[in-house]
Amino acid sequence: MTRTLHVRIDSSSDRSDLEDTLAALDAGETDVVKPKPSTLLVEDLETFGRIFRPTNLELLEAIADHEPESIRELARLVDRHPPEVTQNVNELADYGLVELEQDGRAKRPTIWYDEIDVDIPLGQHSPDVAPA
Repeated sequence: MTRTLHVRIDSSSDRSDLEDTLAALDAGETDVVKPKPSTLLVEDLETFGRIFRPTNLELLEAIADHEPESIRELARLVDRHPPEVTQNVNELADYGLVELEQDGRAKRPTIWYDEIDVDIPLGQHSPDVAPA
């Protein structure tokens, strides 16, 4: 079964119902939360380009293909220095693209998805383009 992460470029993230949902959860009303497809909202094309640059995509592919036991092993797989890989993996973790599981002294990078679907608006629907 394919597990897909959806990525959208959208500078106007809608959080209008967040407070109501959190209040309902605090009150024990679990039926108010409806499962939504897993979506990462990226604020602009520049950020998208930084997150999904070739070196980061290489890391995501290596994690998916080899399931490394540590960041150091991941660095060996992609033939890069561990401090650089650590920095990139931490950035990916900050965006929720990688989870880091503590395993003794090592951190094991994991991902839950095996496919990324990207939605990039063009023209007047693009968040980076102001209307004329």
